[in-house]
Amino acid sequence: MKTTKHTGPGIFVLSSPSGGGKTTLVKFMKKKFPDIIYSVSTTSRKPRPGDKNGRDYTFITPAAFRKGIKENKFVEWATVHGNYYGTPESNIKNALKKGRSVLLDLDVKGAMQVKKLFPEAVLIFITAPGIKELRRRIISRGQDDMEAIRRRLKNAREELRKIKYFDFLIMNEDIRDAQKYMAAIYKAELCRIKNGGRI
Repeated sequence: MKTTKHTGPGIFVLSSPSGGGKTTLVKFMKKKFPDIIYSVSTTSRKPRPGDKNGRDYTFITPAAFRKGIKENKFVEWATVHGNYYGTPESNIKNALKKGRSVLLDLDVKGAMQVKKLFPEAVLIFITAPGIKELRRRIISRGQDDMEAIRRRLKNAREELRKIKYFDFLIMNEDIRDAQKYMAAIYKAELCRIKNGGRI
């Protein structure tokens, strides 16, 4: 795959319900635009087999995470199953200081928190064409029992109501088309006058 040289800074946040295809598009962006900096989330949970510190997550203690919250070091954070997850503000600021774009993979609540602190951030919502298709994709992964699937679909319906707060919507019916739309959004944003228009 031919890569495109990165030429300007920006903050890009991808969100989607389960089965929307966000993870696939994040991998695509990292390969297509190798100069983009992917924001690695920080967590208080313990590493699982195969996890690599700094690649999958930055692992810290619960006490250290709580200290970071008190010191306002996170642009967004949440607790999931008793563990803390969040995005350090330094992830974004350090990338921008280098003149490079930063890519964040966040849930809807996290994306909206980033938007409050960084109004220039570009929020991109990715979803499948309908709840039935989301359900089919979640089931096909074979990772969840029916109770978990129902919970994910309930969350998906709530997340879909927040689309109006996003800047772009990618309907991921065909992954090749979704990749084209994602790349087009990225390059168009870098052409904005505020970003220097250096494509």
